[in-house]
Amino acid sequence: MATATIYPAPETQDKYVPVEVYLTSMYHPDCDYVDGKLLERNVGELPHGKLQSFFGWYFRNHNDEWQIEVSTEQRVQVSETRYRIPDVSIISRDAPEELILLTPPVLCIEILSREDRMSEMQDRVEDYIAMGVRAVWVVDPWRRKAFSVTTDGLLHPEPVTLQVPGSEIRVPVAEIFRELDRKKN
Repeated sequence: MATATIYPAPETQDKYVPVEVYLTSMYHPDCDYVDGKLLERNVGELPHGKLQSFFGWYFRNHNDEWQIEVSTEQRVQVSETRYRIPDVSIISRDAPEELILLTPPVLCIEILSREDRMSEMQDRVEDYIAMGVRAVWVVDPWRRKAFSVTTDGLLHPEPVTLQVPGSEIRVPVAEIFRELDRKKN
C-alpha cells in the first residue's frame, strides 16, 4: 500500500493537479478537488468547530433510531472530476462502506466560516444536489441562521427545524445555536 504525502494547503488555485495525485496525497487542512484544481476550505474557527462537534454528537446519539452513520470532513466524489469535503456527512446505514464516498450521503452539512462566500457555497451545494444528496443544510454561526437547500439548489431560511424530507431526521435550530452559548466550566 502506498503511503500518502502530506502537503500544506495550496497557496494558489491555478496549478493543475492530476486526480491521482489528489487521491494519494493528504493536505492540511484537506482541500476540495474541482476539475483539476485544489480549493482550500475555510476551517479552524471556534464557532465552526463547536457546531461541527455538536452535529457529530447529535447524529451519533440518533444513529440507531435513524439508521445512519455520521462522518466529519469525509471526501465525497460528487462527479468524475470533483471531490468535496462537507463539514458533516450523514450516511445511510445500508450504504456501502466506502473510503471515499461514491454513494450520495443522505445529508451534507456545511458550516460557514467568516471567510466563506455564499457564491462559493452555492457551487458546493449544487455539486451535492447534482450527485443526488437528499438534503443539504448550510449553517451560519456568525449570523445565527440555518438554511435548507431544495433540489433546485436554492437556500431557504429555516427558523425552527432543519429536516431531511421523507425521513425522521430533524434538528431544532435553537438547539444548534444554543451550543454556541455554552461556556466552559
